[in-house]
This record gives sequence, C-alpha cells and structure tokens, in this order.
Amino acid sequence: MRWSRGWEALGVAYQPSPSAAGASRPPLSRPQRAEARRVRAVELFEDGVSNAEIARTVGVCAESVRRWRRVWEEGGVSALRRRSATGRPPKLDDAQVEKVRAALAQGAQSHGFEADLWTLERVGAVGERATGVMLSRTSVWRLLTCRLGWSLQRPGRRAVERDESETARWIAHEWPRIKKGP
Repeated sequence: MRWSRGWEALGVAYQPSPSAAGASRPPLSRPQRAEARRVRAVELFEDGVSNAEIARTVGVCAESVRRWRRVWEEGGVSALRRRSATGRPPKLDDAQVEKVRAALAQGAQSHGFEADLWTLERVGAVGERATGVMLSRTSVWRLLTCRLGWSLQRPGRRAVERDESETARWIAHEWPRIKKGP
C-alpha cells in the first residue's frame, strides 16, 4: 500500500537542503528537513528501491536508511514522524514572548534604569512585569538568545583620560620605531 500523502502531509515540496528551498516558501527548519528525508525514504521503500540508492537520493548514509527501514517495518510511517520535544515546556508562550519583545524594544531607560543597557537581571525584571512570570537567569538567557534572537553585546571600555590624538601620534611615530627594533 503506497503512502500517498508524502511531502504534502508536511505542507511543503521535498527540499533536501536549504539551497533547494524555493523563493515562494520559507526554507524548512532542520527537523522538518530530516522528517522530509525520512518520508521520501518511505516512498522509495514502497517502490522497492535499494538502501544504497535511497541513501544517495536523500543524502544520508546507508546505515541511517537501514535503521529507518527497520523502524518503518516495525511501526509504519508514523514511527518515522518527528516527535515533539521532550522536557519541560517553556514558561512563556509565544504571546508572552511578544509582550517581552515589545517591552524590551522601548529601551532600558523607559523602564526606570539609569543606563540604556540590558542585563539578565534587568530583562528578568521587565519580563516579570510584562508577563507576571518570574524567570531564572538561565531562562532569561534562553529567552534572549533562542526565542528573541539577541546576542551578547558588551560595551567597549575606554579610559576617561584617553587622548585620541596622542594615541594616533604614538601609532604613527613611536610604534614603527619600536617594531623596527634596535
């Protein structure tokens, strides 16, 4: 019996790599691409294609195809489907994350902080005010980096006494002399 839903069940055309993604659709995520490969392999299993040929077609090693075939024979197509992530679900849902994003976009000073710099503690306090959910430092970091796409930015530290013209003069005149050696 042929599994006719194939790639359409995923709502996308077969895209084995990000470079193959069409311009009209967003590229598949890594888990979606992996599931798409397995679904394509099932279609080829049903057509009687050899493991080696399937491996070449979907771009994986033959051992993966053997493992997929074994799982497919024991549990069918559903056994090869992507499973939801295990572990504790995130404390903030998507709507709450958007509230935090909007609050952070206003800047730290608008929330009563004297400098317009975000720290984990500040983001946690603003997030708690916006959503009513208290997050640990680790959860705040995960929220910023994984869900909001922020990255660590540290302000440059320069001495107050720094004299830019003297630094430029030293680099132009003294450094070449030192580099040249005795």
